[in-house]
Amino acid sequence: MSALPEATVTTDAVEQLTPSRETLHYAVRNPKLLIGFVVVLALLLLGIVGPLLMDSGNPNEYVGPHAVGPNGTYWFGTTTFGQDVFAQFVHGLRSTFLVGVIGGGIAAIIAMVIGFLAGYRGGIVDEVLNMLTNIVLVIPTLAVLLIINAYLGVRSVPVQGVFIGVTSWPWAARAIRAQTFSLRAREFVDLARLSGSGTWRIIFREIAPNMSSYLFMMFILLFGGAVLIASSLDFIGLGPTDGVSLGLMLQSSQQWSALQLGMWWWFLPPGAGITAIVGALYVANVGLDEVFNPKLRES
Repeated sequence: MSALPEATVTTDAVEQLTPSRETLHYAVRNPKLLIGFVVVLALLLLGIVGPLLMDSGNPNEYVGPHAVGPNGTYWFGTTTFGQDVFAQFVHGLRSTFLVGVIGGGIAAIIAMVIGFLAGYRGGIVDEVLNMLTNIVLVIPTLAVLLIINAYLGVRSVPVQGVFIGVTSWPWAARAIRAQTFSLRAREFVDLARLSGSGTWRIIFREIAPNMSSYLFMMFILLFGGAVLIASSLDFIGLGPTDGVSLGLMLQSSQQWSALQLGMWWWFLPPGAGITAIVGALYVANVGLDEVFNPKLRES
């Protein structure tokens, strides 16, 4: 009999919270969100701190015996050439997160500028920007990246992230444009327009804050997409020429027949790392959707 009043009090207390506190209340109770972010943060910390703990700053240096399995000295074993797989893994995590931030960040910025402007201004501005978006959307992105990477003399992680960012924004721009269309007719936007506020002030002071949760979720998807595209380029041999990444580790292990030789410790960690990052981001994104969408919330 006492359980019912307690549940009623708890529900009433949640309803009395401010929107930000209510969101936090559901966020800390969403297992998908917590698991996803814990996995991503753990790998991010390993990628940041791990390279600082390595004896050598060069992960491709030949430091030990050839083709040795995991042991107390070499936690992830060594490659056919005596390279420390764990050192390559932690450096590869850093490169993977870097390309995700650069590629996802650039794509998000371009998508927001084009999507907000097209959705708010409408008319000829919308038609021109929508045509530009459609052109980029139908261009075979991977083929363009293959051509660009093939003709670059020196390829680096930042350059790779920039090229991924400038080619992966169209779908996000179209989604933001659609959301902006629905918000530009709201009363608070009309009031801001009547007060004499300019276009960009209205967009970033009135419209964007009302889409903050949607924009954050969009960035997570762009981040994960950049990681997958970069890993694909790395695996086919068009990754950075002056660094190491998880995709390049997979490419090297495939090139030197690690699977046929039974050297599972060479290809399993980078494959698991890529899967964990992208999978955790997807799970976290689903959790965020449940937190921000009242219809999907679980009490």
